[in-house]
Amino acid sequence: MECKYQIIVVGIGPGSPDYVLPVASRVIAAAKVLVGSKRALDTFSSVGQVTKIIDKDINGVLDFIAGQLASHDVVVMVSGDPGFYSMLAALRHRFASERITVIPGISSAQLAFARLGEVWQDAALISMHGRQAADDVLAYRPGRKLGILTDTRHNPAHIASILLNHGWPETACVWLCANLSYDNEVVAAMTLAEAAVTPGFDHSVMVVKA
Repeated sequence: MECKYQIIVVGIGPGSPDYVLPVASRVIAAAKVLVGSKRALDTFSSVGQVTKIIDKDINGVLDFIAGQLASHDVVVMVSGDPGFYSMLAALRHRFASERITVIPGISSAQLAFARLGEVWQDAALISMHGRQAADDVLAYRPGRKLGILTDTRHNPAHIASILLNHGWPETACVWLCANLSYDNEVVAAMTLAEAAVTPGFDHSVMVVKA
């Protein structure tokens, strides 16, 4: 008999509980089985819930979810919005789409543009967190706007150098947005040339505007 239980993928926003949708909070609180990063579980899990940390062993996490689905719904918390570079892709590869319910969240990229008072409907949103973007995505065109997720290797200084090599002007506007929604949030404005020599901001959102 087909199992009736669901994987509920919940976007928990950029970090602060203030940016979690009420429906997401209710689903997380009611969960019998809760999966997420250590930070997410420390923030949102309750006594009595069965929990599993999402670590580097993604196949192990997927096996855990498959086992729990025999008797319970499984709530999987992902940072930001599930549709934007999250574990949802791995879940859809392993499980049938009808077994997956998605509750959206506010992505860090969305919050970054909000902090700047900028529309993002005309921006190219890309991730260089653990991946390299294609040349055509990074190429300069007048009026171009990028929202980029960074990491330790592809930090803003490295990305700025790549953009300069792809024809972006040194005077292009850059905002480095770190720790969004937290008390230590930083939004630093500079030129692309300045960003190329700015250390830090390893895990941030980098907004670039021609």
